[in-house]
Amino acid sequence: MTVTTRIFATILLVLLSVAVWAQPVQVGGIRLSQSADKLRLVFDISSPVKHRVFRLSNPERVVLDLSNASSGRLRPVAASTGGWLKRIRSARRNGGDLRMVLDLVRPVTPSSFILKPNRKYGYRLVVDLVATDGKSRATKASRPVPVPRRGRDVVIAIDAGHGGDDPGAIGRNGTREKDVVLAIARKLERLVNREPGMRAVMIRDGDYRVKLRERIERARGHKADLFVSIHADSFKNRRAHGSSVFTLSEHGASSEAARWLAERENAADLIGGVSLDDKDEVLASVLLDLSQTATIEASNVVASSVLQQLGEVNALHKDHVEQAGFAVLKSPDIPSILVETAFISNPGEERKLKNVRHQQKLARAILQGVRAYFVKNPPPGTTLALRSEGKRYVIQPGDTISTIARRHRVRVEELRRSNGLRGDLLRVGDVLLIPATLGG
Repeated sequence: MTVTTRIFATILLVLLSVAVWAQPVQVGGIRLSQSADKLRLVFDISSPVKHRVFRLSNPERVVLDLSNASSGRLRPVAASTGGWLKRIRSARRNGGDLRMVLDLVRPVTPSSFILKPNRKYGYRLVVDLVATDGKSRATKASRPVPVPRRGRDVVIAIDAGHGGDDPGAIGRNGTREKDVVLAIARKLERLVNREPGMRAVMIRDGDYRVKLRERIERARGHKADLFVSIHADSFKNRRAHGSSVFTLSEHGASSEAARWLAERENAADLIGGVSLDDKDEVLASVLLDLSQTATIEASNVVASSVLQQLGEVNALHKDHVEQAGFAVLKSPDIPSILVETAFISNPGEERKLKNVRHQQKLARAILQGVRAYFVKNPPPGTTLALRSEGKRYVIQPGDTISTIARRHRVRVEELRRSNGLRGDLLRVGDVLLIPATLGG
């Protein structure tokens, strides 16, 4: 190639690049998602765009300026944004630029960034609006208000399997899985709600179907600390019997991680408030892996505790926690277990599952396993965590649980719960946790 030819080729390449650059960026649809304190807007764009975002007051609005861009009629695809947006306006400015104005209900702090294409979406412009509550705080008295020593409840999401047009497994005598597991779930709900410092939320509280992914989303919406899915097993061999507890398998975790990484814009606040969408592939993968590993470890511990208690009221199908890729176990940030209470295909266990007293025993066993886990592993900020801030006591010769409780002015039952004790047997040299009194 001659020098003249190379120069001509370079000029042609530059002209083509300028022509491509001159094409305006197309802004397509909008996807919206919201939480209590943040609204996220995701704009589909044809290519990266130079932009700036800023806030204006009186009235409250956020302005988004995009250089060399245009849009058709923007149609948000989302649920209601009541309490956030009044409307979105757009207009051309400076000949080829695009200005979008978000008319707001409340004051916000805006931020933005560009996402690269993935397997599902092309380039995206993400705008986050974080609520600021300056007005409400300004009206409060300047005198400090004493804060009581009280934490939040531990939230247990209880998921009765199947429902509606999905009856689940059906026993030889016509017993439907969806009915018996709902009965057990309701009994477990009542027991959890009687526990100080714990609160139950029902994923399904009637005979209707809830999609598997929606079950996870409902638990996350309630900020659950644990997800318990209740089922009744079935097998072609009617002699199969016993209770089982499952957690997520390694393969199930890997497939779920791939799914979240493919849709990182929807993974905001997934791992303790750290969003994945503005991280590169390696860092996002490492962060998600750490979150999943901790969640699965916690799931296995609570599953072992529940399995042990179930063994007190029913035969066990296997003496260890099993792993599977059940969809309802795939929340990366909520410890999750699936309890197969018994084999409904076994005529003897089918009769037990229909028995109200046996249902109550199963519910109580699940509660005892869950309680034992959270006594030793209370989530920060919960009432149970505040209780665990008590002092330690080394057991001395001659000590009994009643004398220790009396000496430290706590109830025997409270002492047992705080230490996961099932009886009164104490060993000299062991350390007991003396729970603190919540009132002072």
